[in-house]
Amino acid sequence: MLATQDLEIRGAGELLGDEQSGHIAKIGFTLYMDMLESAVKALKEGKEPSLAQMLGQQCLIDLRIPALLPEDYVGDVNIRLSLYKRIASCRNNKELDELKVELIDRFGLLPEATKNLMDITLFQQQATNIGASKIEMHAKGGSIEFSDHHSIDPMFIIGLLQQQPQIYRMDGPNKLKFNLVSETSKERLSLLKLLLEQLMQHRLGDK
Repeated sequence: MLATQDLEIRGAGELLGDEQSGHIAKIGFTLYMDMLESAVKALKEGKEPSLAQMLGQQCLIDLRIPALLPEDYVGDVNIRLSLYKRIASCRNNKELDELKVELIDRFGLLPEATKNLMDITLFQQQATNIGASKIEMHAKGGSIEFSDHHSIDPMFIIGLLQQQPQIYRMDGPNKLKFNLVSETSKERLSLLKLLLEQLMQHRLGDK
């Protein structure tokens, strides 16, 4: 309730953009809500919340594109907050599709920014499953950072570095950087989809 009131008073800023405010500006709306829920759950169980538990293993994705429920699409702030939480709670493509159908039925065809939000949520699930911890992309490239317990075959990464050194390079032991142009939102989403598909095809134990 306090978090919701804080959002209503100060605003969440531009979700997933550069004009966010307060703690949300630091970590993003979805992660903020997940951490809040984890903290409340721990307190109800008489436990002290830990940062590790609150963060979990969810991959953070920043594509620098609009990904939100616009006010002129869902006017009521409380409904928007509820929908954001439901979107973040979806665990597979089927649940996302069902929520898309509900949104279209209640509010009309999805705006482009809302389609982006749904796509990013799906990509977040896929990235988390392969052990990616953070993905950042911009017009000229980006990076994928892996956790220490990722499931990608190291030989596939080595192959990328050897065969396309002008595109791929490592920045530290766990961050793969790439120089691939994607100027529009559609191009960036398509590129991320392709990269994740390639990584998922080269998971350890899948061969």
